[in-house]
Amino acid sequence: MLRKKHTAKNAVTMSCAGAEMKKNYYILQSGRLKREKNTVYFENQEMKKPIPVNDVDSLFAFGEIDINSKLLVFLSQQKIPMHFFNYYGYYSGTYYPREYLNSGFLLVKQVQHYLDKNKRLWIAKEIVKSACHNLLKNLMHYRKHGKDMERYIENIENERKNIENTGDIQELMGIEGRIRDCYYQSFNIFLREGFEFEKRTRRPPENMINCLVSFGNSLAYTTTLTEIYNTQLNPTISYLHEPGERRFSLSLDISEIFKPVIVDRVIFNLVNNRIIKPEHFLEELNFCYLNDAGKKIFLSNYDEKLHTTIMHKKLKRNVSYQTLMRLECYKLVKHLIDEEKYEGFKAWW
Repeated sequence: MLRKKHTAKNAVTMSCAGAEMKKNYYILQSGRLKREKNTVYFENQEMKKPIPVNDVDSLFAFGEIDINSKLLVFLSQQKIPMHFFNYYGYYSGTYYPREYLNSGFLLVKQVQHYLDKNKRLWIAKEIVKSACHNLLKNLMHYRKHGKDMERYIENIENERKNIENTGDIQELMGIEGRIRDCYYQSFNIFLREGFEFEKRTRRPPENMINCLVSFGNSLAYTTTLTEIYNTQLNPTISYLHEPGERRFSLSLDISEIFKPVIVDRVIFNLVNNRIIKPEHFLEELNFCYLNDAGKKIFLSNYDEKLHTTIMHKKLKRNVSYQTLMRLECYKLVKHLIDEEKYEGFKAWW
């Protein structure tokens, strides 16, 4: 089925997706996507549903989808990325339309900041400091609600002190890894019984929490990629993660900052408020993944979080979480062209 949901939680954090940005469309059934004149249709034996292209930010395909070159050309013309996920719900790849905001000047600047060790390290440190700040905000929230988080907060604070003095990327990645490990170890203190989390396992995720983290991180990666596409940045040139073949490593960099405030908070809400339940998971040999009902629940809550707005301290207006990702890209652009020092997004609530 096709899902799009943008609802207001309350009068303060209301969604203004229609005024601020287009929508994400999540295709959960198998079928065919095709172009008929200037409209995209999804169809299978049960339905034929139009997708208004003027309303689409990006497409997420979770079912087995048949497409053809006529559709892909049309998506390129409309500047719509399409992200593909495998049977288990994990990211497979992206149809990335031809870039329409090319800037040779900015590309040179991106490469220069990657090749210069000090410039690259400065950006990478800012990314790690911002991500660390945001995950600490999550732990402090639970400390305020009576959970014994002090040991984990103290350990992360001690690791954070080492960020500034590190001299290379590998050492910085080691610090970031230890911070993440400590952060994940704290989950058992505040997540409800039945969703225990021994350690982070990725390929494959071995239990329900690892499944949710992997699924959510894949969504954050693709959402970030869509936002990068709508700027002049090249998504293959990164600073914390090493650029490599067959991946958009700048998406990995920027999504690190937002995973604690978007993905993790969605997971905490789903688990602790009993929205997601053990029956929403399937298990095979040391492999846990969401069933169709579980995917629908996660996607609905993730999309609602993306389009929930907060008052931006500097802009003095409401912006959505997804827009914060694009603003992060713009801040990086300003840094690369020596217009304004980059300061990573740090949650204040």
